Amino acid sequence: MDKQELKLSKKLVSSYKKRLEKEILKRSIKLKMPQNKFQEIINNNNELISLKKALKELEINPQASN
Repeated sequence: MDKQELKLSKKLVSSYKKRLEKEILKRSIKLKMPQNKFQEIINNNNELISLKKALKELEINPQASN
């Protein structure tokens, strides 16, 4: 994976992660959930955990993506 592809991958994963967090926040507010509850949901969401792990892996070892 070249630097350009790596940069694009990071950007796409990061963008998706932010959109997912915003969606959780938006729905939590709509449901009038307490802030600590939706923060807990964000912290324990399996998809967000996977995205964070993928971003971390891309940062630490960009060659592992090949």
